[in-house]
Amino acid sequence: MTSSELWTRATADRYDAEEAENSSPAALGPALAFLAELAGDGRALEFAIGTGRVGIPLRERGVPVVGIELSEHMAAVLRRKADEDTLPVTIGDMATTVVPGGFTLVYLVYNTISNLLTQDEQVDCFRNAARHLEPGGRFVIELLMPPLRFLPPGRTAVPFDVSERHLGFDTVDLVEQMLVSHHFTRDGDDGRYRRANSRHRYAWPAELDLMARIAGLELERRVADWDGAPFTQDSAKHISVWRKPA
Repeated sequence: MTSSELWTRATADRYDAEEAENSSPAALGPALAFLAELAGDGRALEFAIGTGRVGIPLRERGVPVVGIELSEHMAAVLRRKADEDTLPVTIGDMATTVVPGGFTLVYLVYNTISNLLTQDEQVDCFRNAARHLEPGGRFVIELLMPPLRFLPPGRTAVPFDVSERHLGFDTVDLVEQMLVSHHFTRDGDDGRYRRANSRHRYAWPAELDLMARIAGLELERRVADWDGAPFTQDSAKHISVWRKPA
């Protein structure tokens, strides 16, 4: 059993509309170029492929993509857009599910490793990536930096979005390294908001590097975004690349 929360049919059916801005060619272009370059002439495996927001356009660039997805509802939305021959998807958790063959790239984007709520499962996720990688292959993670610098003493909540149709804030448990994202979304024009929340285990880059070492991977590169900007103490997120020794 995995600790990840299972995405429901209602959430899956809303996902593409809610992520339309992040799914545009302009928004996805740098990520697709980054991943395609690392995949080279090999195959790519996406952990938590969801509705195919990244996997489908990466496949359209000529990279053979295979996916692992925990939610059957998310995978069903993907399947409306790409058949099994075009983009195979296995239902299962990203920490333990194994698919056939070797890959030059395994990737996990959009903060999804934080869906694994225990350190042990996050370590297993790195091990699973290493298990699938061919020698010289890479494991890529996109992850926000924990927002702890924005917490004054005695506070546990940090707002991350205040817009006309969405209010979002995180509450943080500093002892357990747990973060809960709270969302209030206005779906219509009647002034009503839909409330949702999701739990995440945050981890610092140094902790991820140690997980990689446990899995036999070596840090190759860390940047602040898909365009390759330098990672600094002020970076809001990081793109990290670990390599399996040849």
